[in-house]
Amino acid sequence: MKKYGVNELRQMYLDFFESKEHLVMKSFSLVPHNDKSLLLINAGMAPLKPYFTGAEIPPRRRVATCQKCIRTGDIENVGKTARHGTFFEMLGNFSFGDYFKHEAIAWSWEFLTKVVGLDEDRLFPSVYQDDDEAFEIWNKEVGVPAEKIFRFGKADNFWEHGAGPCGPCSEIYYDRGEKYGCGQPGCTVGCDCDRYMEVWNNVFTQFENDGEGHYETLKQKNIDTGMGLERLAVVVQDVDSIFDVDTLQALRDKVCEVAGKTYKQNEKDDISIRLIVDHIRSATFMISDGIMPTNEGRGYVLRRIIRRAARHGRLLGIQGGFLSGLSATVIEGSKAGYPELEEKKDFIFKVLQQEEEKFNRTIDQGLSILAGYEEELKAAGKDTLAGEQAFMLYDTYGFPLDLTREILEEKGYGVDEQGFEACMKQQREKARNAREKSNYMGADATVYDQIPVEITTAFDGYETLKEDSVITVLTTDSELTQALSDGENGTIITERTPFYATMGGQVGDKGTISCGDGVFEVEETIHLRGGRVGHVGRMVSGMLKVGDTVTLSVCEKGRRNTEKNHSATHLLQKALKTVLGSHVEQKGSMVSADRLRFDFAHFQAMTAQELAQAEALVNEEIAKALEVRTDIMTLDEAKATGAMALFGEKYGDSVRVVSMGDFSKELCGGTHVSNTSQIKSIKILSESGVAAGVRRIEALTGDAVMAYYQKLEENLNAAAALLKTTPDKLGDRIKALQAELKTAASEIESLKSQMAKDALGDVMDQVQEIKGVKLLAAKLENVDMNGLRDLGDQLKEKLGEGVIVLASVADGKVSLMACCTDAAQKAGAHAGNLIKGIAAKVGGGGGGRPNMAQAGGKNPAGVDEALAEAVKVLEAQLG
Repeated sequence: MKKYGVNELRQMYLDFFESKEHLVMKSFSLVPHNDKSLLLINAGMAPLKPYFTGAEIPPRRRVATCQKCIRTGDIENVGKTARHGTFFEMLGNFSFGDYFKHEAIAWSWEFLTKVVGLDEDRLFPSVYQDDDEAFEIWNKEVGVPAEKIFRFGKADNFWEHGAGPCGPCSEIYYDRGEKYGCGQPGCTVGCDCDRYMEVWNNVFTQFENDGEGHYETLKQKNIDTGMGLERLAVVVQDVDSIFDVDTLQALRDKVCEVAGKTYKQNEKDDISIRLIVDHIRSATFMISDGIMPTNEGRGYVLRRIIRRAARHGRLLGIQGGFLSGLSATVIEGSKAGYPELEEKKDFIFKVLQQEEEKFNRTIDQGLSILAGYEEELKAAGKDTLAGEQAFMLYDTYGFPLDLTREILEEKGYGVDEQGFEACMKQQREKARNAREKSNYMGADATVYDQIPVEITTAFDGYETLKEDSVITVLTTDSELTQALSDGENGTIITERTPFYATMGGQVGDKGTISCGDGVFEVEETIHLRGGRVGHVGRMVSGMLKVGDTVTLSVCEKGRRNTEKNHSATHLLQKALKTVLGSHVEQKGSMVSADRLRFDFAHFQAMTAQELAQAEALVNEEIAKALEVRTDIMTLDEAKATGAMALFGEKYGDSVRVVSMGDFSKELCGGTHVSNTSQIKSIKILSESGVAAGVRRIEALTGDAVMAYYQKLEENLNAAAALLKTTPDKLGDRIKALQAELKTAASEIESLKSQMAKDALGDVMDQVQEIKGVKLLAAKLENVDMNGLRDLGDQLKEKLGEGVIVLASVADGKVSLMACCTDAAQKAGAHAGNLIKGIAAKVGGGGGGRPNMAQAGGKNPAGVDEALAEAVKVLEAQLG
């Protein structure tokens, strides 16, 4: 068997499946696209999930890839064994509802035996214990003897992840020979030793799991194949581990050369050598996909990997920076399959050098302090480093918690991780409280203060909405960076831009900035100090880096609608001066793609007639199709032409004067239509006061006016339908309904009054005399407060002089009302104090005037007690 190299095996696999009518797709980025469930791509099928779920239509129903992957679940074991690594390449052939078990099994066997040339006698398939179909295919169609086919349970040969698509697996193991075995008598397929190595895994996605353990057969059955390229190379090249295959061996030899070490002479050295080999591969590929070292998310994974490698370099005795040199070896060994590595190598080297230099400045001091902490632990007989001390190492010396933990574990100590997290939380809160307010994504604006002063941006947006330029600066929300990748928020600054930045009331442009597969969505464009324009937004795919030549494309529809609204504000200001007087002066404005807002000096609300006049005047000038012209002149020349300037605004040596026929002339740096007819029309929506002497008009222009009237018509038709009439007769119908409601309300009041009288009945026989003053205290049902007041007036007429207390229970709530005639008040009675004295009995409170008072309560059971209490309170009042 020929010992093919890693690059040869990759190409052989892709060529083989291309011959089987598969579309060979290049590896996707390590940054997941629109998938928040993953930090990094960790399997060949991960980027293809939308095709498996049906969310997207695949470019072809048969696809083959070699996908770069990173898994950090076992990062602590990397280096300590020859099995573990964070970076690997996953070969995969996929079927989306096309071929199934027969073809997948046959092709896996054909590739391994006929193309690669593995010995059939040393290959052992496994199937899921209940998958008789796969067993039959291996046995009857491929011809593998039954005794060489192993049946395993769910844990080994059934792929599922909670609810969703799932299915049995069929793996292929290769017998590497006794020299790699454990020597135990029962050693066979499935043993934990290195003799029988799994090289291929076919996943037959044929069921849907409802999450409760119930399975239904899928209509569209899929194939998801995975095979580790490095593991295949281990078998083909007959070497001990992945660190001995040709490309990794070349990298391993380079590490040994730099460190002045020989592999397999010292186990401690070997751990560091293997770790550096693995970690520099991961770092190189991550940076090539635009991931930058940070303290969060995937950026933190990269920082952790780089700093672990740098620290193990120190353990090997390597002085100074060495990672970028090793990265060159990674690129040389992998550029055949990943040409982007060669294209981005200078960028990769720069990022590695910067991060290594940053860490090297503090690592020695940090290690010295950590050694001191270890001595303190030893002296105190403790085995756990305090969280505050671990945080100080992180905050001051750049030691990720994982690095501190790893160093301590080597000496038999642990770390208080909960204490560390508490310190992290406290620091975040302090930072949040100290953060300055800004218009940049709610983050501290000082990120822009780090930009070199010589960097500026030229604006070309008056002439074009699309142009190419070079990225000069990239930022995240907290720091300058060399690249932005899929899903990250940030700001892009370029040498030139067609994007208008928010200024003078005009909202900044939106659009895209792109280069190759890197697309950045501009959500906001802002002015920064020093003549720079910041394009704020997020990466929606791929990556962009400093130095890239990119295409900046303004959203044309948004810009054109903004221009209509901006030009309309100029016409509106002149119209308001004409209708209201020359005292009208602009006090502020906001023009966006959706609407316009115009604030102006005026000292009273505009009448409906004045608003109609102003709107009509603007529409007249729009209909005249006036030419909109922009002239550049000195400020003095502009004032001489009679152009309006904003009071208090600072202008430069030269200004732009925007003229609309002979009707309007203003100093303005914004963008405008070329002819007023492009505005189409204006509709004033509202006029209101916003401050003393300042009024505000909000309005629509262009297609938004038609949309407004269409919505108004829909509402009108809906209202007419509800009232069973037509829109033209809606007014008459409403008048008729109002008349009906007025009559009905009158009748309801009469009925309620009569019901209250009926509820009260003849109560005059309940009148008591308290110290010469008559008291009528009565209980009613289902009478509201208005009804009680009416009854009180009627009873006063019957009673003549005296005090009336009424209590009613309705819907579980109590209403109390008391009234006192003039003579009763002269005798000392006070309705407000009386109500106050009895309301507590019904769980409420209240009060009022001497002649009339009321209260509410929540305890109907206390009504009788309250009325009895009224006698006592009145007695006390009368002395």
